[in-house]
Amino acid sequence: MTQANQIIEETRYWLTSTIIGLNFCPFAKREFTQDTIRYSVSSAIGLESNLHSLAEEFQFLDNHSDTETTLLMFSHAVTDFDDFLELIDYANQLLDDLGYDSVYQLAHFHPLYCFNGVEFDDASNYTNRSPFPTLHIIRERSMQRAIESHPDTTQIPETNIKLARELGAKHLQSLLDICKNS
Repeated sequence: MTQANQIIEETRYWLTSTIIGLNFCPFAKREFTQDTIRYSVSSAIGLESNLHSLAEEFQFLDNHSDTETTLLMFSHAVTDFDDFLELIDYANQLLDDLGYDSVYQLAHFHPLYCFNGVEFDDASNYTNRSPFPTLHIIRERSMQRAIESHPDTTQIPETNIKLARELGAKHLQSLLDICKNS
């Protein structure tokens, strides 16, 4: 199995066991079941190359309306969380610069994800921890449709934080570790 295939398999396992399995994203199961998620692995190193990979994914989604969303995983870059935060800033600027600000939006996940103002070992961080640094490209129209069909999207983050803290960081880390051994 190639490294890219291994990264995809580990990410798919994380998606099913954590994101869907714990219902951190109530919209993910539908797309997973319908096989409308693109898994793309970038081996690029350096900010400019990473942004180029992201722009390529925007173009892919432009040309493939049957693909609902993309998970862009970085195999060798932005392993440091601060570097990842910098990438997010530039990625959002690129989204705007390319005129995609009302077409796509970005969500982000990282193995060392830590919300601002939250202790690193707080279990709530696991709602955004993933096996690899990952940018999730979401179609804005699909997000709007999902929000309209959900009874109260404002409660999702609070519900996720509550569940994560009930399960505990140790349990959630073990789920993430299992992904690496899937």
